[in-house]
Formats: sequence, structure tokens, C-alpha cells
Amino acid sequence: MEKVAPSERFRRELDEVLAGVGEEHDPVEVVGRLGARLILQQALEDEVTEFLGRRRYERTAETVSYRNGHEPKTVKTTSGRMDLERPRVRDAGKLGFESRVLGKGVVRTHALESLVISSFLRGLSTRDVEAALEEVFEEPIASRSTVSRICEDTRERYRQWCRRSLSEHDIVYCFLDAIYLKLRPEDQPAEGVLVCWGVTLEGRKVLLGLALGSRESYDSWLAFGRDMTARGLRAPALVIADGAPGIWKATKELWPDALEQRCTVHALRNVTSKLPERHHQEVKARWWKAFDQARSPGEASRELQGIIADYKTAYPSAMAVIETDLPALVTHLRFPSEHRKRIRTTNLLERTFVEVRRRTKVIGRFPGETSALSLIWAVLELSSRGWRGVKMNPKTVAEIERLRRQLRDSHAAQATTNTEEVIAA
Repeated sequence: MEKVAPSERFRRELDEVLAGVGEEHDPVEVVGRLGARLILQQALEDEVTEFLGRRRYERTAETVSYRNGHEPKTVKTTSGRMDLERPRVRDAGKLGFESRVLGKGVVRTHALESLVISSFLRGLSTRDVEAALEEVFEEPIASRSTVSRICEDTRERYRQWCRRSLSEHDIVYCFLDAIYLKLRPEDQPAEGVLVCWGVTLEGRKVLLGLALGSRESYDSWLAFGRDMTARGLRAPALVIADGAPGIWKATKELWPDALEQRCTVHALRNVTSKLPERHHQEVKARWWKAFDQARSPGEASRELQGIIADYKTAYPSAMAVIETDLPALVTHLRFPSEHRKRIRTTNLLERTFVEVRRRTKVIGRFPGETSALSLIWAVLELSSRGWRGVKMNPKTVAEIERLRRQLRDSHAAQATTNTEEVIAA
């Protein structure tokens, strides 16, 4: 007789709750918790099916191994304790099988870990955090020793992250931006936090650096970049940032071979801020059409010059924004077409800043700068898990490597010319 899978039992339990949902005191909470349990249980069972290459009770010509029942597993989440049944695989250790969903030693979710970290960095003691969690979930979720261990583990991981070598990363695209936060309610002006993300030649996104500083400050960006290069960061092929002059002055000194891409979203905002609203729709449509339909930097430049010609007489200051940054607005079109929409803006950074702003707004006040950076790092690190990378294939890698060689050769030729001119003088 075939046994009913745990996921099927959980599904029936959820169906029963849905059938009598009007009787529940808090139906959304109950349905959400049971639904989350079902999803996790189904994921646990599915990964075993994928590993074995067959469903429960299905027979195949070749057998990798066999299912070996289930073991109860309790995971602490931000919805309270969740009781699951982890499938067992015979000889799992010898075969190298380990759950990706609920690996060895996993007893709490990242969401709960983030909540503990946020509470601690808000200035609460370990006793306060323990009491607050128990009050919210109506049962003990984390003891003082657990809270202390989570926080100390986070501090240690942050210290190691700040010291780690960056030499292993072959960075193609480097995104730079700053987020301004009030670390204390009375802070005027808000404190700047510099952030650097990279995309490797393998297509992975990597958080490279985090430091206090001003977006406008050349010295801040230069010190920030020097710290990363001292830890082995090699020059990227392309730097993507907004129009802050301090960034570009610093990057020219740090990575003279790197190409520059001005964020097209920030630039468009600057242009439209100097135009009457009645022209916004047309200018925006022509702006994105120039980039979306262009096959080369030259084609996009001609389209942007057409916008300049049509509006320069009436709105010279708006068109000056385009004229000043024109070469840097179209640089992304030298790179693989599959990547162009991803590398023409700093949206990669803006999306991560949304979560950072949400967390810091709730906290309101930090015990100190280290606490602030620790929280920002923890939020970025936790929120970035599971991100999609940039697609790389032999064709795009070959295009990037060819462009890199051209840049190196051009830089070497320029250096030779400068040396000859000095000798001649």
C-alpha cells in the first residue's frame, strides 16, 4: 500500500482550512503559514525526485539510490515554528546528496536572522530581542544565546567580508552609487554610504565594497576604490554610475583603461527637470527609442543629436545635459546586445537601496557607524541571495574579451605616443 507523501497531507490540511476559512480568527495568517509550509515541503520532495530521477513508487531501469523515509525537522521562521518532514535518501553522504532547501544545520530562515540582526542593531539588548520575539510569536523563538550567536556571527562575517581578497573576481561591469541615510533622526545632512557591485565574466553579481562617504566627493570615491584595488580588484571593462563628478574623477585615476557609462535614467531625469511637462512624453519616447533601436554608439548619438537640434534653441540648459554626457551615454552599445539594457543604468543598485531604506527608516537611530554599515551589509547580503546573474555564453564572452584587447592596445599606443612627445620636447 502506497503511503501518502507529507506534501499531500499538508495540502489536504490547507484545503480544510480554506473550506472553513470564515471560522478562523486570523485567516490570512493561518493560510499564509500553512501555504508556506506546503511550498517548503514540496520543494524538499521535488529535489529528492530530481536527484533520484524518478517519482515516488516509480520504477526505472537504472537506480541511483532509494528513498529512506522522512525525519521531522523544525525550522524557526518569522511566522513562528514550522514543522516539516525532510525526505531521507539511502547512502546520501556517500552519494554527495544534501538538501539545497534545508541543508545540514539549517534551523532558522534568513528572514528571522535578518529580524534578529535588525533588532540588535536598533540598540536592543539580547534579552530585549528574546522577549520581543516571544511576545510577537507567543512562543520562545530564539534564546539569548541564539540571538548573541546570530549577531556575533554576522559581525564576524562582516569583518571577514571587509578584509577578503577580491583577486578571484574577473569584473566586467562595475556599478557605483551612493545612498543617503539619516543614521540618527537629527542628522543634517544625511550620511552617504558608497556601494560597489560588480558583474563577473561568468555573469555573477558580486557585492564588492561598502563605505561611508559622499557621492560628490572625489576623495571619498578615491579612497573607496583604492581599498578595493589593494585587495586585488582588477580594472573593470565598464564603469556605470550617475553624473556625480567625484565618481568619474576618481575612476579615471583608479582604472584609466575602463570605459564609462553614464546612467541613462539619471540623465533623463536631469533633462526633463529642465523641460516643461508638456514635452516630457515626447522626449522620453525619443530618448529610449534612440538606445533601444541603435546597433552602435554612432546610431544612438545621431538620434540624441536630433533631440538636441529640436530643443536647443528653446531649452539650452536641458540640451546641455545631453551634449555634455553624450559619449558616456552610448558606451554600453559597444558591449554585447544581450547585456545593454542591464548596463545602461544603475537600476541594479537602486533596487537594493529600496530594502536598505525600508529597514533603516524603521530603525531610526543607530548606536554608531559600524552598526549602520553592518545592517546595510546584512540587508544587501540577505536580499541579494537568489538574484539572477547576467547571461554569459561563448559569443558574449568573446565579444567582451575582444573589446578588452582593443582597450589595452589603445591605452598602450597612447602611452607610447605620450612618451615620444615628452622625449621630442
